[in-house]
Amino acid sequence: MLKTDVVVIGSGVGGLSCAALLARYGFDVIVCESHSIPGGAAHAFERNGFKFDSGPSLYSGLSYSPSPNPLRQVLDAIGSELPCVTYDTWGCCLPEGDFDTTVGAEQFCEVLMRLRGEDAVREWRQLQRIMEPLASAATAMSPAALRFDWGAVKTVGRFAPALAKHSLNVPKLTGAFSKIMDGVVKDPFIQNWLNLLCFLLSGLPADGTSAAEVAFMFADWYRTGVKLDYPIGGSGALVDALVQGLERQGGKLILGAHVEQVMVEGGRAVGVRLRDRSEIRAQKAVVSGTSVWDTLKLLPEKAVPQKYRNQRQATPECDSFMHLHLGIDAQGLPSNLACHHIVVNDWEVGVTAPQNVVLISIPSIIEPSLAPSGKHTIHVYTPGNEPYALWLGMDRKSPEYGEQKRLRAEVMWQALERIIPDIRSRCEVTLIGTPLTHERFLRRDRGSYGPAIKAGVAMFPGPTTPLPGFMCCGDSTFPGIGLPAVAASGMIAANTLAPVQQHLAMLQDIGCV
Repeated sequence: MLKTDVVVIGSGVGGLSCAALLARYGFDVIVCESHSIPGGAAHAFERNGFKFDSGPSLYSGLSYSPSPNPLRQVLDAIGSELPCVTYDTWGCCLPEGDFDTTVGAEQFCEVLMRLRGEDAVREWRQLQRIMEPLASAATAMSPAALRFDWGAVKTVGRFAPALAKHSLNVPKLTGAFSKIMDGVVKDPFIQNWLNLLCFLLSGLPADGTSAAEVAFMFADWYRTGVKLDYPIGGSGALVDALVQGLERQGGKLILGAHVEQVMVEGGRAVGVRLRDRSEIRAQKAVVSGTSVWDTLKLLPEKAVPQKYRNQRQATPECDSFMHLHLGIDAQGLPSNLACHHIVVNDWEVGVTAPQNVVLISIPSIIEPSLAPSGKHTIHVYTPGNEPYALWLGMDRKSPEYGEQKRLRAEVMWQALERIIPDIRSRCEVTLIGTPLTHERFLRRDRGSYGPAIKAGVAMFPGPTTPLPGFMCCGDSTFPGIGLPAVAASGMIAANTLAPVQQHLAMLQDIGCV
Protein backbone atom coordinates (compact mmCIF):
# COMPACT_ATOMS: atom_id res chain seq x y z
CA MET A 1 0.00 0.00 0.00
CA LEU A 2 1.32 3.41 -1.04
CA LYS A 3 0.60 6.64 0.81
CA THR A 4 0.57 10.14 -0.61
CA ASP A 5 -1.14 13.50 -0.21
CA VAL A 6 -3.13 13.47 -3.45
CA VAL A 7 -4.01 10.78 -5.99
CA VAL A 8 -4.94 11.98 -9.47
CA ILE A 9 -6.89 9.54 -11.66
CA GLY A 10 -5.90 9.80 -15.32
CA SER A 11 -2.93 11.41 -17.07
CA GLY A 12 -4.85 13.52 -19.56
CA VAL A 13 -3.81 17.14 -19.88
CA GLY A 14 -6.27 18.13 -17.14
CA GLY A 15 -4.99 15.51 -14.70
CA LEU A 16 -1.33 16.19 -15.47
CA SER A 17 -1.84 19.96 -15.14
CA CYS A 18 -3.50 19.46 -11.76
CA ALA A 19 -0.86 17.01 -10.52
CA ALA A 20 2.14 19.00 -11.71
CA LEU A 21 0.85 22.20 -10.13
CA LEU A 22 0.05 20.39 -6.87
CA ALA A 23 3.62 19.08 -6.85
CA ARG A 24 4.87 22.63 -7.33
CA TYR A 25 2.76 23.62 -4.32
CA GLY A 26 4.61 21.02 -2.26
CA PHE A 27 2.10 18.17 -2.18
CA ASP A 28 3.13 14.55 -2.62
CA VAL A 29 1.23 13.48 -5.76
CA ILE A 30 0.72 10.18 -7.55
CA VAL A 31 -0.97 10.03 -10.97
CA CYS A 32 -2.59 6.70 -11.87
CA GLU A 33 -2.87 6.06 -15.61
CA SER A 34 -4.59 2.94 -16.95
CA HIS A 35 -2.88 3.12 -20.35
CA SER A 36 0.78 2.32 -21.04
CA ILE A 37 1.21 5.83 -22.49
CA PRO A 38 0.45 9.11 -20.67
CA GLY A 39 -1.54 11.97 -22.17
CA GLY A 40 -5.12 10.74 -22.48
CA ALA A 41 -6.71 12.10 -25.65
CA ALA A 42 -3.50 14.08 -26.30
CA HIS A 43 -1.13 11.10 -26.21
CA ALA A 44 1.17 10.25 -29.10
CA PHE A 45 2.28 6.90 -30.51
CA GLU A 46 4.70 5.58 -33.14
CA ARG A 47 4.44 3.04 -35.96
CA ASN A 48 7.31 2.18 -38.33
CA GLY A 49 9.07 5.48 -37.68
CA PHE A 50 5.93 7.61 -38.07
CA LYS A 51 4.94 9.57 -34.95
CA PHE A 52 1.20 10.19 -34.63
CA ASP A 53 -0.89 12.57 -32.55
CA SER A 54 -3.95 10.77 -31.21
CA GLY A 55 -5.94 13.96 -30.74
CA PRO A 56 -5.36 17.74 -30.84
CA SER A 57 -3.70 19.26 -33.88
CA LEU A 58 -4.36 23.03 -33.60
CA TYR A 59 -2.44 24.95 -30.93
CA SER A 60 -1.96 28.64 -30.18
CA GLY A 61 -0.53 30.75 -27.38
CA LEU A 62 2.14 28.17 -26.48
CA SER A 63 5.24 29.77 -27.98
CA TYR A 64 5.45 32.89 -25.81
CA SER A 65 5.10 33.97 -22.18
CA PRO A 66 3.25 35.44 -20.46
CA SER A 67 0.40 33.96 -22.49
CA PRO A 68 -3.36 33.99 -21.92
CA ASN A 69 -3.41 30.25 -22.72
CA PRO A 70 -3.84 28.34 -19.42
CA LEU A 71 -1.77 25.45 -20.78
CA ARG A 72 1.21 27.75 -21.32
CA GLN A 73 0.61 29.12 -17.82
CA VAL A 74 0.78 25.61 -16.35
CA LEU A 75 4.05 24.96 -18.18
CA ASP A 76 5.46 28.24 -16.89
CA ALA A 77 4.35 27.45 -13.33
CA ILE A 78 6.14 24.09 -13.34
CA GLY A 79 9.21 25.36 -15.19
CA SER A 80 8.77 23.33 -18.38
CA GLU A 81 9.86 24.53 -21.79
CA LEU A 82 7.94 23.56 -24.95
CA PRO A 83 9.77 24.57 -28.13
CA CYS A 84 7.31 25.16 -30.98
CA VAL A 85 7.37 25.88 -34.68
CA THR A 86 4.96 28.58 -35.84
CA TYR A 87 2.85 29.02 -38.95
CA ASP A 88 -0.17 31.08 -39.97
CA THR A 89 -1.85 29.36 -42.92
CA TRP A 90 -4.41 26.57 -43.05
CA GLY A 91 -6.45 25.16 -45.88
CA CYS A 92 -10.23 25.18 -46.26
CA CYS A 93 -12.22 22.85 -48.50
CA LEU A 94 -15.77 24.19 -48.30
CA PRO A 95 -18.90 24.00 -50.47
CA GLU A 96 -17.89 27.42 -51.83
CA GLY A 97 -14.53 26.08 -52.98
CA ASP A 98 -11.00 25.35 -51.81
CA PHE A 99 -8.73 28.11 -50.52
CA ASP A 100 -6.04 28.88 -47.96
CA THR A 101 -6.67 31.31 -45.13
CA THR A 102 -4.52 32.70 -42.35
CA VAL A 103 -5.01 33.70 -38.77
CA GLY A 104 -4.97 37.45 -38.24
CA ALA A 105 -7.42 40.24 -38.83
CA GLU A 106 -7.04 41.07 -42.51
CA GLN A 107 -6.68 38.07 -44.79
CA PHE A 108 -10.12 36.64 -43.98
CA CYS A 109 -11.63 39.91 -45.23
CA GLU A 110 -9.93 39.25 -48.57
CA VAL A 111 -11.54 35.80 -48.63
CA LEU A 112 -14.92 37.31 -47.80
CA MET A 113 -14.60 39.95 -50.52
CA ARG A 114 -13.86 37.26 -53.08
CA LEU A 115 -16.60 34.87 -51.96
CA ARG A 116 -19.35 37.16 -50.67
CA GLY A 117 -18.64 40.80 -51.51
CA GLU A 118 -18.51 44.13 -49.67
CA ASP A 119 -21.58 43.61 -47.47
CA ALA A 120 -20.07 40.50 -45.94
CA VAL A 121 -16.80 42.33 -45.25
CA ARG A 122 -18.72 45.14 -43.53
CA GLU A 123 -20.53 42.60 -41.33
CA TRP A 124 -17.27 40.91 -40.37
CA ARG A 125 -15.60 44.19 -39.50
CA GLN A 126 -18.63 45.18 -37.41
CA LEU A 127 -18.43 41.85 -35.57
CA GLN A 128 -14.72 42.45 -34.94
CA ARG A 129 -15.51 45.85 -33.43
CA ILE A 130 -18.14 44.34 -31.17
CA MET A 131 -15.87 41.46 -30.15
CA GLU A 132 -12.90 43.71 -29.31
CA PRO A 133 -14.17 44.86 -25.88
CA LEU A 134 -15.55 41.38 -25.20
CA ALA A 135 -12.14 39.90 -25.99
CA SER A 136 -10.56 42.36 -23.57
CA ALA A 137 -13.11 41.38 -20.93
CA ALA A 138 -12.48 37.66 -21.53
CA THR A 139 -8.75 38.10 -20.91
CA ALA A 140 -9.03 40.65 -18.08
CA MET A 141 -8.63 37.90 -15.50
CA SER A 142 -6.52 34.79 -15.83
CA PRO A 143 -8.27 31.48 -15.08
CA ALA A 144 -5.08 30.70 -13.14
CA ALA A 145 -6.49 32.96 -10.39
CA LEU A 146 -9.62 30.86 -9.90
CA ARG A 147 -10.19 28.57 -6.93
CA PHE A 148 -13.42 27.20 -5.46
CA ASP A 149 -13.11 28.30 -1.86
CA TRP A 150 -13.05 31.55 0.10
CA GLY A 151 -9.44 32.10 -0.90
CA ALA A 152 -10.79 33.30 -4.24
CA VAL A 153 -11.59 36.60 -2.53
CA LYS A 154 -7.85 37.27 -2.45
CA THR A 155 -6.73 35.64 -5.69
CA VAL A 156 -9.57 36.85 -7.90
CA GLY A 157 -9.67 40.12 -5.98
CA ARG A 158 -6.29 41.02 -7.48
CA PHE A 159 -8.10 41.37 -10.82
CA ALA A 160 -11.00 43.46 -9.50
CA PRO A 161 -9.77 46.78 -11.01
CA ALA A 162 -9.33 45.16 -14.45
CA LEU A 163 -12.73 43.46 -14.25
CA ALA A 164 -14.39 46.70 -13.14
CA LYS A 165 -13.35 48.30 -16.42
CA HIS A 166 -15.34 45.62 -18.24
CA SER A 167 -18.35 45.48 -15.93
CA LEU A 168 -20.81 46.01 -18.80
CA ASN A 169 -19.30 43.29 -20.98
CA VAL A 170 -18.51 40.54 -18.48
CA PRO A 171 -22.20 39.46 -18.17
CA LYS A 172 -22.40 39.07 -21.96
CA LEU A 173 -19.64 36.46 -21.83
CA THR A 174 -21.73 33.98 -19.84
CA GLY A 175 -24.35 33.44 -22.56
CA ALA A 176 -24.24 31.71 -25.93
CA PHE A 177 -22.19 33.35 -28.66
CA SER A 178 -25.20 33.18 -31.00
CA LYS A 179 -26.82 36.00 -29.02
CA ILE A 180 -24.00 38.27 -30.12
CA MET A 181 -23.52 36.83 -33.59
CA ASP A 182 -27.18 36.87 -34.61
CA GLY A 183 -27.51 40.57 -33.90
CA VAL A 184 -24.71 41.42 -36.31
CA VAL A 185 -24.19 38.70 -38.89
CA LYS A 186 -26.76 38.08 -41.62
CA ASP A 187 -24.51 36.69 -44.34
CA PRO A 188 -25.03 32.91 -44.44
CA PHE A 189 -21.39 32.11 -45.18
CA ILE A 190 -20.16 34.05 -42.14
CA GLN A 191 -22.84 32.39 -40.02
CA ASN A 192 -21.71 28.99 -41.23
CA TRP A 193 -18.05 29.88 -40.67
CA LEU A 194 -18.65 31.01 -37.10
CA ASN A 195 -20.73 27.93 -36.33
CA LEU A 196 -17.83 25.85 -37.65
CA LEU A 197 -15.29 27.63 -35.44
CA CYS A 198 -17.59 27.22 -32.44
CA PHE A 199 -17.96 23.51 -33.17
CA LEU A 200 -14.19 23.10 -33.32
CA LEU A 201 -13.84 24.95 -30.01
CA SER A 202 -16.57 23.29 -27.97
CA GLY A 203 -18.21 20.47 -29.93
CA LEU A 204 -21.35 22.64 -30.28
CA PRO A 205 -22.45 25.34 -32.75
CA ALA A 206 -22.79 29.01 -31.85
CA ASP A 207 -26.03 28.57 -29.91
CA GLY A 208 -24.27 26.22 -27.48
CA THR A 209 -20.79 27.77 -27.27
CA SER A 210 -20.11 30.38 -24.62
CA ALA A 211 -19.39 33.92 -25.77
CA ALA A 212 -16.36 33.90 -23.47
CA GLU A 213 -14.78 31.03 -25.40
CA VAL A 214 -15.27 32.76 -28.75
CA ALA A 215 -14.09 36.09 -27.33
CA PHE A 216 -10.90 34.40 -26.18
CA MET A 217 -10.44 32.98 -29.71
CA PHE A 218 -10.94 36.44 -31.26
CA ALA A 219 -8.40 37.86 -28.82
CA ASP A 220 -5.89 35.20 -29.83
CA TRP A 221 -6.53 34.42 -33.51
CA TYR A 222 -7.38 37.86 -34.87
CA ARG A 223 -4.67 39.99 -33.30
CA THR A 224 -1.85 41.61 -35.23
CA GLY A 225 1.12 39.36 -35.94
CA VAL A 226 -0.56 36.21 -34.58
CA LYS A 227 0.90 32.80 -35.34
CA LEU A 228 -0.34 29.27 -34.67
CA ASP A 229 1.97 26.91 -32.80
CA TYR A 230 2.93 23.28 -33.16
CA PRO A 231 5.11 21.58 -30.51
CA ILE A 232 8.41 20.25 -31.79
CA GLY A 233 7.92 16.52 -31.30
CA GLY A 234 4.13 16.73 -31.63
CA SER A 235 1.54 16.33 -28.90
CA GLY A 236 3.79 13.75 -27.27
CA ALA A 237 6.29 16.52 -26.53
CA LEU A 238 3.56 18.51 -24.81
CA VAL A 239 2.64 15.53 -22.63
CA ASP A 240 6.33 14.90 -21.90
CA ALA A 241 6.74 18.52 -20.79
CA LEU A 242 3.90 18.10 -18.29
CA VAL A 243 5.20 14.74 -17.03
CA GLN A 244 8.75 16.07 -16.67
CA GLY A 245 7.44 19.09 -14.77
CA LEU A 246 5.47 16.79 -12.48
CA GLU A 247 8.46 14.56 -11.78
CA ARG A 248 10.89 17.47 -11.43
CA GLN A 249 8.64 18.84 -8.66
CA GLY A 250 8.66 15.44 -6.93
CA GLY A 251 5.42 13.97 -8.25
CA LYS A 252 5.05 10.44 -9.59
CA LEU A 253 3.28 8.93 -12.61
CA ILE A 254 2.34 5.23 -12.55
CA LEU A 255 1.40 3.73 -15.94
CA GLY A 256 -0.69 0.59 -16.26
CA ALA A 257 -2.40 1.52 -12.99
CA HIS A 258 -6.10 1.00 -13.65
CA VAL A 259 -8.24 2.50 -10.89
CA GLU A 260 -11.20 0.25 -10.09
CA GLN A 261 -12.74 2.27 -7.28
CA VAL A 262 -12.38 5.35 -5.13
CA MET A 263 -12.09 4.24 -1.51
CA VAL A 264 -14.47 5.95 0.92
CA GLU A 265 -14.19 5.72 4.70
CA GLY A 266 -16.13 7.74 7.22
CA GLY A 267 -17.90 9.64 4.47
CA ARG A 268 -14.62 10.83 2.91
CA ALA A 269 -12.51 9.81 -0.11
CA VAL A 270 -9.30 8.32 1.27
CA GLY A 271 -7.61 6.80 -1.77
CA VAL A 272 -8.04 4.43 -4.71
CA ARG A 273 -8.08 0.68 -5.24
CA LEU A 274 -6.43 -0.60 -8.41
CA ARG A 275 -7.39 -3.53 -10.61
CA ASP A 276 -4.62 -5.63 -9.07
CA ARG A 277 -6.27 -4.98 -5.65
CA SER A 278 -3.42 -2.79 -4.43
CA GLU A 279 -4.33 0.48 -2.74
CA ILE A 280 -3.00 4.03 -2.75
CA ARG A 281 -4.06 6.06 0.27
CA ALA A 282 -4.49 9.83 -0.07
CA GLN A 283 -4.30 12.05 3.00
CA LYS A 284 -5.56 15.22 1.33
CA ALA A 285 -7.66 14.38 -1.73
CA VAL A 286 -8.48 12.16 -4.67
CA VAL A 287 -8.89 14.05 -7.97
CA SER A 288 -10.55 12.42 -10.98
CA GLY A 289 -9.43 13.67 -14.36
CA THR A 290 -11.75 11.31 -16.22
CA SER A 291 -15.12 12.13 -17.81
CA VAL A 292 -18.18 12.61 -15.63
CA TRP A 293 -19.64 9.26 -16.68
CA ASP A 294 -16.40 7.36 -16.08
CA THR A 295 -15.92 9.14 -12.76
CA LEU A 296 -19.34 8.05 -11.50
CA LYS A 297 -18.41 4.42 -12.23
CA LEU A 298 -15.50 4.74 -9.78
CA LEU A 299 -17.60 5.90 -6.82
CA PRO A 300 -19.18 3.41 -4.40
CA GLU A 301 -22.96 3.32 -4.70
CA LYS A 302 -23.76 5.53 -1.73
CA ALA A 303 -20.67 7.74 -1.78
CA VAL A 304 -22.61 10.72 -3.16
CA PRO A 305 -26.32 11.64 -2.93
CA GLN A 306 -28.49 9.92 -5.53
CA LYS A 307 -29.77 13.26 -6.78
CA TYR A 308 -26.20 14.37 -7.56
CA ARG A 309 -25.43 11.05 -9.26
CA ASN A 310 -28.59 11.26 -11.39
CA GLN A 311 -27.92 14.86 -12.40
CA ARG A 312 -24.34 14.18 -13.41
CA GLN A 313 -25.21 10.92 -15.18
CA ALA A 314 -27.74 12.85 -17.27
CA THR A 315 -25.07 15.22 -18.62
CA PRO A 316 -25.59 15.35 -22.42
CA GLU A 317 -22.77 13.83 -24.51
CA CYS A 318 -21.04 14.92 -27.68
CA ASP A 319 -20.62 12.20 -30.27
CA SER A 320 -17.37 10.34 -30.90
CA PHE A 321 -14.66 10.23 -33.58
CA MET A 322 -13.41 8.35 -36.59
CA HIS A 323 -9.64 8.51 -37.19
CA LEU A 324 -7.24 7.81 -40.03
CA HIS A 325 -3.56 7.70 -39.07
CA LEU A 326 -1.44 7.40 -42.20
CA GLY A 327 2.27 7.20 -42.94
CA ILE A 328 2.85 8.08 -46.58
CA ASP A 329 5.48 8.52 -49.27
CA ALA A 330 5.72 12.30 -49.78
CA GLN A 331 7.71 12.27 -53.01
CA GLY A 332 6.37 14.76 -55.57
CA LEU A 333 3.90 16.52 -53.27
CA PRO A 334 3.60 20.31 -53.63
CA SER A 335 6.08 22.25 -51.51
CA ASN A 336 3.40 24.75 -50.43
CA LEU A 337 1.01 22.16 -48.98
CA ALA A 338 -0.69 23.52 -45.84
CA CYS A 339 -0.21 21.42 -42.72
CA HIS A 340 -3.87 21.67 -41.63
CA HIS A 341 -7.12 21.57 -43.57
CA ILE A 342 -10.79 21.80 -42.65
CA VAL A 343 -13.27 20.07 -44.94
CA VAL A 344 -17.02 20.77 -44.82
CA ASN A 345 -19.21 18.75 -47.17
CA ASP A 346 -22.60 20.47 -46.81
CA TRP A 347 -23.53 23.60 -44.83
CA GLU A 348 -27.25 22.82 -45.06
CA VAL A 349 -27.16 19.78 -42.77
CA GLY A 350 -25.27 21.67 -40.05
CA VAL A 351 -21.71 21.43 -38.79
CA THR A 352 -22.61 18.81 -36.17
CA ALA A 353 -24.13 16.35 -38.69
CA PRO A 354 -22.39 12.94 -38.77
CA GLN A 355 -19.31 12.91 -41.01
CA ASN A 356 -20.02 16.40 -42.37
CA VAL A 357 -16.85 18.04 -41.00
CA VAL A 358 -13.44 16.41 -41.47
CA LEU A 359 -10.14 17.73 -40.11
CA ILE A 360 -6.80 16.93 -41.74
CA SER A 361 -3.43 17.38 -40.06
CA ILE A 362 -0.09 16.82 -41.82
CA PRO A 363 2.22 18.09 -39.08
CA SER A 364 5.40 16.64 -40.58
CA ILE A 365 5.21 19.45 -43.16
CA ILE A 366 6.33 21.89 -40.45
CA GLU A 367 7.89 19.36 -38.03
CA PRO A 368 9.87 16.86 -40.16
CA SER A 369 11.03 14.76 -37.19
CA LEU A 370 7.55 13.17 -37.04
CA ALA A 371 8.20 11.08 -40.17
CA PRO A 372 11.13 9.36 -41.87
CA SER A 373 12.94 11.38 -44.55
CA GLY A 374 10.80 11.82 -47.65
CA LYS A 375 7.65 10.74 -45.80
CA HIS A 376 4.69 12.44 -44.11
CA THR A 377 2.62 11.69 -41.05
CA ILE A 378 -1.12 12.36 -41.50
CA HIS A 379 -4.00 12.40 -39.04
CA VAL A 380 -7.54 12.72 -40.40
CA TYR A 381 -10.57 12.71 -38.13
CA THR A 382 -14.25 13.48 -37.89
CA PRO A 383 -14.37 15.69 -34.79
CA GLY A 384 -17.08 14.69 -32.35
CA ASN A 385 -19.66 13.84 -35.00
CA GLU A 386 -19.53 10.03 -35.20
CA PRO A 387 -22.56 8.38 -33.51
CA TYR A 388 -21.61 5.72 -30.98
CA ALA A 389 -24.94 3.95 -31.57
CA LEU A 390 -23.68 2.70 -34.94
CA TRP A 391 -20.96 0.75 -33.14
CA LEU A 392 -22.74 -0.34 -29.99
CA GLY A 393 -22.30 -4.05 -29.26
CA MET A 394 -19.99 -4.75 -32.21
CA ASP A 395 -17.21 -7.33 -31.82
CA ARG A 396 -13.94 -5.58 -32.66
CA LYS A 397 -12.59 -8.83 -34.11
CA SER A 398 -15.58 -9.55 -36.36
CA PRO A 399 -15.76 -9.18 -40.17
CA GLU A 400 -18.77 -6.88 -39.68
CA TYR A 401 -16.66 -4.49 -37.62
CA GLY A 402 -13.91 -4.49 -40.25
CA GLU A 403 -16.39 -3.75 -43.01
CA GLN A 404 -18.03 -0.95 -41.05
CA LYS A 405 -14.59 0.58 -40.37
CA ARG A 406 -13.93 0.56 -44.10
CA LEU A 407 -17.27 2.15 -44.97
CA ARG A 408 -17.23 4.80 -42.25
CA ALA A 409 -13.61 5.74 -43.10
CA GLU A 410 -14.50 6.50 -46.70
CA VAL A 411 -15.54 10.09 -46.00
CA MET A 412 -12.07 10.75 -44.55
CA TRP A 413 -10.34 9.25 -47.57
CA GLN A 414 -12.47 11.39 -49.88
CA ALA A 415 -11.71 14.51 -47.87
CA LEU A 416 -7.98 13.78 -48.02
CA GLU A 417 -8.18 13.15 -51.77
CA ARG A 418 -9.16 16.81 -52.17
CA ILE A 419 -5.69 17.63 -50.83
CA ILE A 420 -3.63 14.68 -52.11
CA PRO A 421 -5.53 13.01 -55.00
CA ASP A 422 -3.35 9.87 -55.13
CA ILE A 423 -3.24 9.40 -51.34
CA ARG A 424 -4.37 5.75 -51.34
CA SER A 425 -1.40 4.63 -53.42
CA ARG A 426 1.07 6.49 -51.17
CA CYS A 427 0.21 4.80 -47.87
CA GLU A 428 2.84 2.77 -46.01
CA VAL A 429 1.01 2.76 -42.66
CA THR A 430 -2.80 2.80 -42.44
CA LEU A 431 -4.65 2.78 -39.11
CA ILE A 432 -8.40 3.32 -38.72
CA GLY A 433 -9.84 4.30 -35.36
CA THR A 434 -13.50 4.16 -34.34
CA PRO A 435 -15.60 5.12 -31.32
CA LEU A 436 -14.75 1.69 -29.91
CA THR A 437 -11.05 2.54 -30.28
CA HIS A 438 -11.70 5.82 -28.45
CA GLU A 439 -13.60 4.01 -25.74
CA ARG A 440 -10.95 1.33 -25.24
CA PHE A 441 -7.67 3.25 -25.42
CA LEU A 442 -8.78 6.61 -24.02
CA ARG A 443 -11.10 5.19 -21.34
CA ARG A 444 -13.86 7.45 -22.65
CA ASP A 445 -17.48 6.53 -21.97
CA ARG A 446 -19.04 5.66 -25.36
CA GLY A 447 -15.93 7.16 -26.95
CA SER A 448 -17.40 10.62 -26.37
CA TYR A 449 -15.64 13.89 -27.16
CA GLY A 450 -17.02 15.17 -23.86
CA PRO A 451 -20.07 16.87 -22.34
CA ALA A 452 -22.41 18.77 -24.67
CA ILE A 453 -23.35 21.40 -22.09
CA LYS A 454 -24.99 24.33 -23.86
CA ALA A 455 -24.00 27.84 -22.83
CA GLY A 456 -26.91 29.82 -21.46
CA VAL A 457 -28.76 26.60 -20.57
CA ALA A 458 -26.41 25.01 -18.03
CA MET A 459 -22.88 25.50 -16.73
CA PHE A 460 -19.93 23.20 -16.32
CA PRO A 461 -19.53 22.33 -12.63
CA GLY A 462 -16.51 23.31 -10.60
CA PRO A 463 -13.97 20.88 -9.15
CA THR A 464 -15.67 20.21 -5.83
CA THR A 465 -18.17 17.40 -5.20
CA PRO A 466 -20.53 16.38 -2.36
CA LEU A 467 -17.97 13.77 -1.27
CA PRO A 468 -15.36 15.36 1.03
CA GLY A 469 -11.83 14.76 -0.19
CA PHE A 470 -12.98 14.04 -3.76
CA MET A 471 -12.54 16.53 -6.61
CA CYS A 472 -12.68 16.55 -10.40
CA CYS A 473 -10.87 18.19 -13.28
CA GLY A 474 -10.80 17.69 -17.05
CA ASP A 475 -13.33 18.37 -19.78
CA SER A 476 -16.36 17.54 -17.61
CA THR A 477 -15.60 20.44 -15.28
CA PHE A 478 -15.36 24.19 -15.73
CA PRO A 479 -14.38 25.63 -18.18
CA GLY A 480 -15.04 22.58 -20.42
CA ILE A 481 -13.67 21.01 -23.62
CA GLY A 482 -10.37 21.78 -25.35
CA LEU A 483 -6.70 21.88 -24.30
CA PRO A 484 -6.72 25.39 -22.79
CA ALA A 485 -9.94 24.61 -20.91
CA VAL A 486 -8.80 21.29 -19.44
CA ALA A 487 -5.47 22.79 -18.41
CA ALA A 488 -7.42 25.55 -16.66
CA SER A 489 -9.61 22.96 -14.92
CA GLY A 490 -6.49 21.24 -13.59
CA MET A 491 -5.11 24.53 -12.33
CA ILE A 492 -8.39 25.40 -10.61
CA ALA A 493 -8.55 22.04 -8.79
CA ALA A 494 -4.92 22.35 -7.67
CA ASN A 495 -5.40 25.97 -6.60
CA THR A 496 -8.43 25.02 -4.51
CA LEU A 497 -6.28 22.59 -2.52
CA ALA A 498 -3.32 24.95 -2.17
CA PRO A 499 -2.70 27.59 0.51
CA VAL A 500 -3.69 31.03 -0.75
CA GLN A 501 -0.22 32.53 -0.28
CA GLN A 502 1.34 29.82 -2.44
CA HIS A 503 -1.35 30.40 -5.07
CA LEU A 504 -0.60 34.13 -5.09
CA ALA A 505 3.12 33.43 -5.39
CA MET A 506 2.46 31.20 -8.41
CA LEU A 507 0.43 33.96 -10.10
CA GLN A 508 3.31 36.35 -9.51
CA ASP A 509 5.84 33.90 -10.94
CA ILE A 510 3.93 33.38 -14.21
CA GLY A 511 3.31 37.10 -14.69
CA CYS A 512 -0.44 37.12 -14.10
CA VAL A 513 -0.42 39.79 -11.36
